[in-house]
Amino acid sequence: MQQVSTDKLMHDLRTVVTDAEELLKATASQTGERVEKVRLRAEESVRAARARMQEVGQAAQARAKDAAREVDQQVHENPWTAVGIAAGVGLIVGILLGRR
Repeated sequence: MQQVSTDKLMHDLRTVVTDAEELLKATASQTGERVEKVRLRAEESVRAARARMQEVGQAAQARAKDAAREVDQQVHENPWTAVGIAAGVGLIVGILLGRR
């Protein structure tokens, strides 16, 4: 559940960044001191959002690698338990598919 909300948040953030970049391109020909200040702030916000997205992505990737290492270690330490769990899951899936 948390992964789904994180994925949705990342998707929404990417959309906001893309829209902001398009807005900056569309207003590139606008002049004036106030417009320039707003553009500079928007560009900085986009840069910060992109950097944060990259950090979050790297952190998620690191957590996934850590989890994979942990599962691998557990399987190596308890191979028969892993086989039993896999067989149980297979049996349940087989029963559920057999009902159709």
